[in-house]
Amino acid sequence: MKKIASLLVGLVLAATSVGQTAPPISKSQLQSMFDSMRRDAPWNVDGPLLWGYFFTNKTPEPLRRAGEQLEVMGYRVVDLSERADAAASARWWLHVEKIETHTVESLHARNQELHALASKMSLNSYDGMDVGPVP
Repeated sequence: MKKIASLLVGLVLAATSVGQTAPPISKSQLQSMFDSMRRDAPWNVDGPLLWGYFFTNKTPEPLRRAGEQLEVMGYRVVDLSERADAAASARWWLHVEKIETHTVESLHARNQELHALASKMSLNSYDGMDVGPVP
């Protein structure tokens, strides 16, 4: 279990944080993440996995609206919470998840879609993803 937790932390870091003004996560970063998962993950990378996606904002209300929109799109809202240690512009975090099967290309398209949603809804950022086995 500790190895899985370490791998998940590594994957979140591999995704890197992207602010609204920064470009979406690159395809090469995703390729590195998939290579790492294929090498180290104790689950089938090519099957259904639980993908978590993260958004930030300085206030919670826009994130609540984003969560409602994402639920309509088939995501499950996991958490909306304040992080006292975060920068003022990213004090609130929204975590949603969905069971999906991804390739580098499909995850790249998903990240672009979520980055565009964050921009359209005037959120501070789409902050990236994490992944784990389906419970």
